[in-house]
Amino acid sequence: MNAVLSLTGAPPRSIVEERALRPPTIGKIRPGIKVLKQAIATANPNAVATYDEMVAAGDSFETIEKVLESRFRLKNALIPRNSPYFTCRRSDFTNPDVATEILRLYGEDRGQGVKLYRFPVLFAFNDWMCNLPNQMTAWGTTGRKFFSEYGKDGQRYCKTYAKVERDPRAQRATRTFGGRDIIVRHDDAIPDGICDPERCPQYQSRQCNLSASFIFAVPDIKGLGLIELPTNSIYVLQKAYSAMQTVVLARGRLTGTRFWISKREFDITRIGDNGEPLRAKQMLTVLDAEIDIGSLLDGADDTEPALEAANRAVALVEAGGNVLPLHVDGSTETGDPESAIPVQGEPAASHAESEASLAAQPSVSGSLLAHVMDRTGERQDGNADTESIEEKRDQMSDLLKRLGLGAEDRKHDFKVFAHARYGRGWVERAQDVDAMNRRLEQALSAPALLAQEIADARQQSLLI
Repeated sequence: MNAVLSLTGAPPRSIVEERALRPPTIGKIRPGIKVLKQAIATANPNAVATYDEMVAAGDSFETIEKVLESRFRLKNALIPRNSPYFTCRRSDFTNPDVATEILRLYGEDRGQGVKLYRFPVLFAFNDWMCNLPNQMTAWGTTGRKFFSEYGKDGQRYCKTYAKVERDPRAQRATRTFGGRDIIVRHDDAIPDGICDPERCPQYQSRQCNLSASFIFAVPDIKGLGLIELPTNSIYVLQKAYSAMQTVVLARGRLTGTRFWISKREFDITRIGDNGEPLRAKQMLTVLDAEIDIGSLLDGADDTEPALEAANRAVALVEAGGNVLPLHVDGSTETGDPESAIPVQGEPAASHAESEASLAAQPSVSGSLLAHVMDRTGERQDGNADTESIEEKRDQMSDLLKRLGLGAEDRKHDFKVFAHARYGRGWVERAQDVDAMNRRLEQALSAPALLAQEIADARQQSLLI
């Protein structure tokens, strides 16, 4: 498939690093089954017995086809058939016990024995294309014959492998280094190399089709690699893409979310050979996530002003005792913004020390200084009820910045923590903002405890 991983941006240091890295896989779960053709099943009971025996033993359908051809001279004896469950066979895994463990953990018996109807997955990458690589592919007897890739211009091209040249002196094919060369297809059928299924002879003759695979890990399944689930349905691809994008919009990433893969029946419309639309029911692989999207989105608009204010706030009193000089009109003096950020590990200054430092600044107006000292005295005396909701939010913004929670990478986790602690619309309720401020003030002396609470809230927001 086309999933290419770039672990570092550094130049290659080895022949191995010259080649594109691909996700390692330890096995394959298949979306359906293969059965004997009806004519063969009716006329050859021995073939039926062999098929049933090998299926029960967990042999792959490719192996079954080879045995049927060798024993009974039956070519292409099996045809695909949709099923409400997935096929998880021992022969499809490098460690056959992995298939047994998956069925033990997530298999169900709905009257046809233990089958895999629904199971959880974890994606390893935040790029959806790495989790669901896909391309148009035409297969031949020796592997891929043609396949699509997008160029830098955004155009989809049909590509193939370059013909190996012959060494005239050695009278044999020239040895290639690093795999076969890939070139854009140019022939009478595709003269411009553009992948256009409507004028592609391979696609029109059903030799070329969409080829895609889910690449994921299954929770509680051990192995140094991921598991693959192939599909060739554009409907499956579109629905999975929509599900992934929904989670990205809500959480900002795909990793860390437990998805579920199952099958659901849909009415599918396709064009028949006579050009007329045909509707039929079909079981499709669907991707879902039991995640409270409302919980993640709730409060995002409400808490954003407070968090943005934390990034823009003028730190009059910083945890390290540093003070930004102010002009009489209240505007900050230009300079290095890093100078107002306390060095990690320095002790927090007391309110008295901060006020003394502030009073020593000659450019601070008396009314502004009095306002700051009154605000500090209110926090010490617990007279927060005299503050407006805007002042309470300003206080929270200051605390958030001092705790390092106003940074972009910390905003999301703080939102989840606040929603879990105080519920929907908490930032509009003065008592909840007061409670949050008290918790943040406590965290100034014990930041590790707050960090753990935020991490726990984030973990609870995911399906475990």
